[in-house]
Amino acid sequence: MLTQPEGRVRFFRRAEDRPRQRVRRGVYLLPSLMTMGNMFCGYACVVYAARGEFETAAPFIGFAIVLDMLDGRIARLTGTTSEFGVEFDSLADIISFGIAPAILSFSWGLASLGRLGWAAGFLFVAAAAMRLARFNIQSAAGGDKRYFVGMPSPAAAAIPAATVYAYPWGLLDYRAALPALAMVLVPALLMVSTIRFRSFKTIDLHVRRSYTILIVIAAALVLITTHPRFVLVGMAYTYLASPFVGMIVARLRPHNPPKATSAP
Repeated sequence: MLTQPEGRVRFFRRAEDRPRQRVRRGVYLLPSLMTMGNMFCGYACVVYAARGEFETAAPFIGFAIVLDMLDGRIARLTGTTSEFGVEFDSLADIISFGIAPAILSFSWGLASLGRLGWAAGFLFVAAAAMRLARFNIQSAAGGDKRYFVGMPSPAAAAIPAATVYAYPWGLLDYRAALPALAMVLVPALLMVSTIRFRSFKTIDLHVRRSYTILIVIAAALVLITTHPRFVLVGMAYTYLASPFVGMIVARLRPHNPPKATSAP
């Protein structure tokens, strides 16, 4: 029961006086639902990989990458970032980008190598966990958001996922599985390295070239839809090689030293 300044009694609240926590609660849950979907995709990948259905298991890592990109962006756009969301996202990433690709790689071809195969898979899981822990520390401390220090765990998980999706029949001979060790060990080493990888979080669609960016994204979607196996493998390995190509280009680029100005 509310009283008005004139002394009259008012029994009903106005619409603007009513609390609006229920609407905000749904907005807060949206990023966590995306993270939950990310975790589910990692779990589904593990289940299908254990059953030997590699062609079905590998795309779940790709779905997890998309959901991982959406949850953080939605949280920033709606202003619903929280410490719980950060920790929940890291735990989901351990499953989807650490355990799931390791089990997928082991079931697909590394199992024929015995202990060497499961040891390589564990190195991938450990590297992904350390990469995520270092990312959380660096994000709290701030820094250059245009680059990642070390290969991001979703991009590293895309290497075995795209490879398995391109060749889902598996490797039964240990001699054929030996080269597949690089598919797991190279991304694992890059995750814990200090090599800088380009981040696409800072892309601004409000610049003058926004139409060009949208056309490139549309063309990529068309290529992925029509030729998914080759395009996804090309995208995954291109991003892996991108910092090394950048280093080579920077060294080959001629450096023009500043001209010395004569004293008056």
